Amino acid sequence: MVKNQIDVITLGCSKNLVDSERLMKMLEVNGYTMRHNPEQVRGEFVVINTCGFIGDAKEESINMILEVCALKAKRRVRKVFVMGCLSERYMAELGEEIPQVDGYYGKFDWDKIVENLKGEEALSKEAYSLDRVLTTPSHYAYVKISEGCDRTCAYCAIPIITGRHVSRPMEDIVEEVRLLVSKGVTEIQLIAQDLTYYGVDLYKKQSIAELVERISDVEGVKWIRLHYGYPTHFPMDLLRVMRERDNVCKYLDIALQHVSTGVLKRMRRNIGKEETIELLQAIRREVPGIYLRTTLMVGFPGETDEEFNELVQFVKDMKFERMGAFAYSEEEGTYAAEHYADDIDDETKQARLGLLMRVQQRVAEEVSAASIGKTMQVVVDREEGNYYIGRTQYDSPEVDPEVLLLKEENDVEIGQYYMVEITSADEFDLYGKVR
Repeated sequence: MVKNQIDVITLGCSKNLVDSERLMKMLEVNGYTMRHNPEQVRGEFVVINTCGFIGDAKEESINMILEVCALKAKRRVRKVFVMGCLSERYMAELGEEIPQVDGYYGKFDWDKIVENLKGEEALSKEAYSLDRVLTTPSHYAYVKISEGCDRTCAYCAIPIITGRHVSRPMEDIVEEVRLLVSKGVTEIQLIAQDLTYYGVDLYKKQSIAELVERISDVEGVKWIRLHYGYPTHFPMDLLRVMRERDNVCKYLDIALQHVSTGVLKRMRRNIGKEETIELLQAIRREVPGIYLRTTLMVGFPGETDEEFNELVQFVKDMKFERMGAFAYSEEEGTYAAEHYADDIDDETKQARLGLLMRVQQRVAEEVSAASIGKTMQVVVDREEGNYYIGRTQYDSPEVDPEVLLLKEENDVEIGQYYMVEITSADEFDLYGKVR
């Protein structure tokens, strides 16, 4: 046990990661030594930032809490604190089931962890809202532009956990980007539960296009990447910004969930098949060469074989450059849990998921093969074995393909950008050589 050291463990999405980074800054300013996601827990104190989105994520969070509490029982950890989405939603239940935890905090009161540790009032998290301890490679950072969601999708517990959509003021976001650039960050990953709804509460209109333009104007920002758009009432003026601004990546992460009008209606997505296809065609038309990432769901209550086959054909036709999928998991308190029977068995869900991902794998292989012979800008993230590992503007960290540069053939620096000729490709990654 290392005295005065705090190990922070982050589970779930990049939005959670930003909260962890802000907490780490507060703790650091208050005199603690910080470690993030250590291979082995050794700190006197441990903070677990949990995820509560779907069943597997909740299980992972609970297992981590139990694992660290077992270390506390062996006196290898002094105190354990739990924060984040799972804690926000199930605080009372967790307190009863796992009383060994020294404090449970939700999504919006985690600054009180500092007070608990110090036994005195700490500076509020707003005091450090623009500064944090970066846990990502020093050249890129996630910037959360809003919290919460006003959508009423039948399957989703996020609004239950996070509440209504709340946008951050544009000036604060731009100032945060300036601060990050001053620290060496050149790539900004914009994130939110619903990026495309940004500004409606503050400015009475969707303002994501203006925000991206203002960030694009910050000197030193080389890439801006957009995550988690919503298809209904998509802000079409954003496409002009993506087309005209060289430092806005031609990449859009937009979760579609399904394409069958019947399924989408039961999901309460407020969009149908024809509108979905028209939107995708408009995006590709307005931003030539754009790479689209989406997420799809199989096994939603009532999904027929015909509706699933419709989804498979949609993936074949649309040829998404990047795609993920998951099986429906009933979440208590949601509209679907209260109004629909979870009538598709797990075996069928997994079979559908496997088939859909095999179809996408073939699409992804075609996309990678089409890159061979092209010269693309690549940022170098790290070195691993005999390779430097980088990404193109079409690849988000950790979830998308990477570009491998053989060390003996390429003299590069981590965090720098290079023009790279793609020489070959395999199932998951590209291989290249600096020109």
